[in-house]
Amino acid sequence: MKSLDELIGERRSVREYSDQPVEKEKIEQLLNAARLAPSACNAQPWRFVVVSEPTARAAAIKEGLGGVVVPNTWAKTAPVIIVACSDLSLVTHKLAERVQGVQYHLIDIGIAMEHLVLKATELGLGTCYIGWFNGKALCRTLQLPSSWKAECLITLGYPASVPEPTPRKSLQDISVVR
Repeated sequence: MKSLDELIGERRSVREYSDQPVEKEKIEQLLNAARLAPSACNAQPWRFVVVSEPTARAAAIKEGLGGVVVPNTWAKTAPVIIVACSDLSLVTHKLAERVQGVQYHLIDIGIAMEHLVLKATELGLGTCYIGWFNGKALCRTLQLPSSWKAECLITLGYPASVPEPTPRKSLQDISVVR
């Protein structure tokens, strides 16, 4: 079994997937990893929509990634798209944003998605975070509840190729120790 440091080091943004389907059991493991993430006031604002049925996936890509969002057309190669949504009806998050000026639900979603992508890496799956998409069209296409807001997409599948690591800034460039 690989260490967490090894998984973090191996995780890549995959933009080309094989056509091998992702097993339902593996998807459940990913969602469970995300479910176990911490959240502000333990509100667990995340809601996940797994889009793997070919017709639904094609519609989601056409509506959510079509038009001016052309750079993400490579997502068509992913056999699964996970739409990470916030449930905006949660009182704790509304109140916290008004009092603190912080959108805690976005922090919570970010932590949950990191759990998910690291679990995917452990299982030999590739992922890529997509933040540029038409959320309103996507929610309409997937017929999501009105209190849900699509925050990000994660493409998921078996990589057709694994990209080389991208350069990272040094610790000295990103940190201050006092």
